[in-house]
Amino acid sequence: MAEGQRQVAAEDLLTRIGQVVMLHHAGDREEARHRLLGLWTELGEHGDPLHRCTLARCLADTQDDPETELAWDLRALTAAEEAGGDRATAGEGAVAVRALYPALHLDLAADYARLGRSDAARAHLHRARSAAGTLADDRYGAGVRSAIRRLERRLGGGRGDGGGEGPTGPPRQRL
Repeated sequence: MAEGQRQVAAEDLLTRIGQVVMLHHAGDREEARHRLLGLWTELGEHGDPLHRCTLARCLADTQDDPETELAWDLRALTAAEEAGGDRATAGEGAVAVRALYPALHLDLAADYARLGRSDAARAHLHRARSAAGTLADDRYGAGVRSAIRRLERRLGGGRGDGGGEGPTGPPRQRL
């Protein structure tokens, strides 16, 4: 496939993912999950790692079972690590991967917390906090940092400022 065709295919895939995310946000979780699984199959295990990461994170959001959500979030982290390795010198790709790590680890920390695995939750929360320095001072970065603080308070022993507010779920990068 020529470079221009790959770009169009990538943009088409991202558009399709975005449409399914809107369907999910409108309340049709099951249909969104079904369509995202179709896109996952279409993309394949050798598809672009950043696209696999995006899809896996979206699929995690549509799961009813916490163990299955964790499995998809782990797939997202693995794909991000592949993208970072493949694109370490590719400026924009490397920046995109660095910006994903705080939220990816936050997602995993929240998953482990829901499953009662507080040691694993704290380990990923620590990784999220460490990686958060790469985030811009924008709405997304502020949202991730805020969710880190809320989960730290919930787990007790974090760097938060007290209070019992639990996360309503970590902010995820949306298309």
